[in-house]
Amino acid sequence: MLPTIEWKGDAVAMIDQRKLPAAEVYVTCRTAAEVARAIKSMVIRGAPAIGVAAAMGIALGMKRSRATGTKQCAAEFQKACDLMAATRPTAVNLFWAIERMKRTFADAAQAGASVTEIAQRLEAEALRIHDEDVASCRAMGGYGATLVPESATILTHCNAGALATAGYGTALGVIRAAVEQGKRIAVLADETRPFLQGARLTAWELVKDGIDTTVITDNMAAAMMRQGGVDLVVVGADRIAANGDVANKIGTYGVAVLAREHGIPFYVAAPLSTIDLATPDGSRIPIEERDAREVTHVGSARLTPGGARVRNPAFDVTPAKYVTAIVTERGIARPPYEESLAALVAGPAAPESSAPRGPAYVRRAGPA
Repeated sequence: MLPTIEWKGDAVAMIDQRKLPAAEVYVTCRTAAEVARAIKSMVIRGAPAIGVAAAMGIALGMKRSRATGTKQCAAEFQKACDLMAATRPTAVNLFWAIERMKRTFADAAQAGASVTEIAQRLEAEALRIHDEDVASCRAMGGYGATLVPESATILTHCNAGALATAGYGTALGVIRAAVEQGKRIAVLADETRPFLQGARLTAWELVKDGIDTTVITDNMAAAMMRQGGVDLVVVGADRIAANGDVANKIGTYGVAVLAREHGIPFYVAAPLSTIDLATPDGSRIPIEERDAREVTHVGSARLTPGGARVRNPAFDVTPAKYVTAIVTERGIARPPYEESLAALVAGPAAPESSAPRGPAYVRRAGPA
């Protein structure tokens, strides 16, 4: 499995996703500030991966701390948390991971731990977040594969694979699990303008895995659906509101509308850390606006005339009414999402005999 991000003891190593597929280059970050820059500049991207990177960045910062007392240590810790929180606003996994690190720090400080012991506990927590993410992706894949027919062409948008997580992937985890079960799967990967995560990253991952993959431009999806070339859509998410509205890479909303028009299931695969019950609906999700150069240029080549204004929102919000189901590591949620998402976040999936009746909650067989 592709190592997206690794803890090296005194550094954090991550594959530079800006360079793929042309070159497989790893960036080594030795300070919290370097990890924050890597997140901000898209060396690493994808909501779960960003959360893991932030946790490791905080742990790295505290491991390198020269604080001599808990008060100074607390000030440095808060600075590292603020540094990570300022990198990218939309992916809630980032803030979820920071809150976990804050709880770990508070528990250690309350227990009277030394500065060295606090750093050790933070390192252990960051590694747990990493390992839990891989496990959740595999569990998610097992649940999601139950939704995939024995033979299917799956359309996906952006990259929600191993590169977007600590490993295996969310949407691509569903695809990988289906393939591992012997299902005959072909994938249509939207190129995902303007950063081309689908063309560069999703296609690269799937080709490496030997999965039948075809790259299409974003504006080809409607024609492919009308021609009967898409059986289902599976995408990831950067934040899911309490009502089931889904923030994901720009262009996802359009794919969802097209899927509804053509009677195609539209599934979202995301860990529970992506579900933000404190955000009632998608209108409250902050949308990151990125540098215009991502739109005006591909590499060094300029595509647009000087003087033209440019918009570059990195995400859009798909209303819950277009989402057929949401796949998590604890099971599959269906409408009404206010009930099903809250039930999944509250605890492990209930046994079939005690699961709520009706379409809101579906208990599936987990992964083998």
